[in-house]
Amino acid sequence: MIPGFTGGVLDRADRLRHDPEAFAAAVSDWRARLLKLENFEPEVDEVGRLGWSSLADAPEDAELVLLGLDGDKPHFAAFTPGMRAPAGRSMRLFGMLDRFAPGEAATYAAARSVLDWHSRHQFCANCGTQTAMFRAGWGRNCPHCHAEHFPRVDPVVIMIAEHDGRALLGRQPAWPAGRYSALAGFLEPGESIEEAVTREIMEEAGIRVSDVRYIASQPWPFPSSLMMACVGTAADDKITLDTNELEDAIWVPRAEVRRVLAGGEGSFLAPPPYAIAHTLLAAWAEG
Repeated sequence: MIPGFTGGVLDRADRLRHDPEAFAAAVSDWRARLLKLENFEPEVDEVGRLGWSSLADAPEDAELVLLGLDGDKPHFAAFTPGMRAPAGRSMRLFGMLDRFAPGEAATYAAARSVLDWHSRHQFCANCGTQTAMFRAGWGRNCPHCHAEHFPRVDPVVIMIAEHDGRALLGRQPAWPAGRYSALAGFLEPGESIEEAVTREIMEEAGIRVSDVRYIASQPWPFPSSLMMACVGTAADDKITLDTNELEDAIWVPRAEVRRVLAGGEGSFLAPPPYAIAHTLLAAWAEG
């Protein structure tokens, strides 16, 4: 099982990020491709491939971010002043997330995350001076205090508690009717993955867990998180719900999880296949 937004096929070509002359040569390469984006949303063809155009289509005031190399052909995304990612995800974007060909979603995730980071980090966090892009678009440099800033990801734990052959699932009120998924929350400073899993399940559902096991991870580009999927063993099954976090939580037997993931009926609507919650449930259901 390969989590969504993983499996990228581009060589990230870190060596070019440290070589301004090599980067300039990549920009001047007539074969260089530019990712087609409209309001941070990609163009995807009928077989799930991303749309690309020539660098000649980049706006005059654009700065180029090197996404990587396909063989020796450079691929870029364009950052333009004033770019801002939308607060939510459109129905159009939701509709295409299951259509990406293998590896294409990973390229889009990298592009969306780094462009969104540039849009929100125009000024130095150290002294407030406007920063400039460097390292092929994978950093920003302050001309005043010379601080260097690099794209960050927010670590998030996403997890299920298991008890007596059942998985604990929760739902938020904004989700489609009937959808239940794994619980999730951001890691806090000074916390390990296992400690975050234990804390989040206790805070949201009042369930104490131990024996936390890591399953898989997934980049999540809305805006830029790393989802770390885990399973923990619950001491009991008494749910004490935090209604500030969840609308409901239920225990679901393994056989029902298998049936729902296979497209059958059950007491809940499963998370979509591109979400790592789906990968996590599938891994747990198979034992």
